[in-house]
Amino acid sequence: MPDVEKPRSQAKIVKSDQEWRRQLTPQQYEITRQHGTEPAFTGQYCDTKTDGVYECLCCGESLYASTTKYDSGTGWPSFWTPIDESKIRTKTDTSYGMVRTEVLCAACNSHLGHVFEDGPPPTGLRYCLNSASLKLKPSTK
Repeated sequence: MPDVEKPRSQAKIVKSDQEWRRQLTPQQYEITRQHGTEPAFTGQYCDTKTDGVYECLCCGESLYASTTKYDSGTGWPSFWTPIDESKIRTKTDTSYGMVRTEVLCAACNSHLGHVFEDGPPPTGLRYCLNSASLKLKPSTK
């Protein structure tokens, strides 16, 4: 999957490392700013079935709808598509001796997780994300 750099209609959110550390818990900071990964089956949204929108924890950007969430069996919240592809960006991640496609928030550059080409129809994609990088805004219906 190629790197995707898409234009955004709003300005980028830039904060100092110190500002991010004040805003986030140590685990959230490690995952979102240092490209970490929470252990499988430990995140708060792994098994969540609540209707709503998953936002970027760091900046509040709406990223994934609960209607595209599915149980991938991997231990992380998984989605088959973002709400709008311009709200995320991807880049090649060669850490840990693997070649993967990292998913980041386009607004604040927060590490969200990775995308794989083994997901369900209609996209065939699995956006495998860290719960600690997301905030669920439940539907008000």
